[in-house]
Amino acid sequence: MKNILLIGLGRFGRHIAEELNRMGHRIMAVDSDENRVNAVLAYASNAQIGDSTDRAFLTSLGVDNYDAAIVAIGDDFQSSLETTSLLKELGARHVISRAATEVHEKFLLRNGADEVVYPEKELARWTAVRCTSDHILDYIPIDGDISIFETTVPDGWKGKSIIALDVRRRYGINIIGLKKNGAIELGINPETLLDGDMSLYMVGDIKAIKKCLHF
Repeated sequence: MKNILLIGLGRFGRHIAEELNRMGHRIMAVDSDENRVNAVLAYASNAQIGDSTDRAFLTSLGVDNYDAAIVAIGDDFQSSLETTSLLKELGARHVISRAATEVHEKFLLRNGADEVVYPEKELARWTAVRCTSDHILDYIPIDGDISIFETTVPDGWKGKSIIALDVRRRYGINIIGLKKNGAIELGINPETLLDGDMSLYMVGDIKAIKKCLHF
C-alpha cells in the first residue's frame, strides 16, 4: 500500500482516485473546487480544498511524506506547471504530471516532473493499434515499440502447439501467457495446443506482431 497525493479531481483525476482506491492505496485528494472534492470522498482516505499553486497550502500537506504526487490538472496548464515545480521544491519524492500536448510535456519535465502522462496521446495510440486488427484485444506499451499484446488465436494456429509455431525464432515474439475462461495462465507449457476459446499474451515489436498475425 502506498500513500499518494492526488492534485486535480476532474474526470481524469477522479478515475485515478477510483483505480488507486480499488488497488488498496491511501489517497490525499486535493482540488480548489469543493464539488470535485466531494465527488471523490468515497475513494480518498483524506481530502482538502485548496489552491495547489499556494506554497503555504502545499507545505501544510507535507508533500515529502507521500510515496508519489500526481498532478492531474487538465484545464489550466499554468497551474499544473506551478504545482509541479512547487512539489519538487518542497521535497516531493516522485512527481507524475499530466500533459495535454507535447510542448506541455517538455515544460513539465524541465520544471520538476519525474514522469509525464499524456492520456489523449496514449488513448489515441491504443485506439489505432486496437482497430488495426480484429486479432488484438488489448495492449500495454513497455518501451518504445515493444508492448505486451493480448490477441485472439489466429485460425491458422488452432490445433497447433506453441513450440510448433516457433514464433520466437520466426518473428522475434515471445508468447508469455494464455487466458481461458477468464483465467490467466503465465506458466505455459510449450506443448499446449491452441484453440479458439483462449487468447494469447505476446511480447514484441508492433511491426513483428503485424507480420506474425498477417494484418
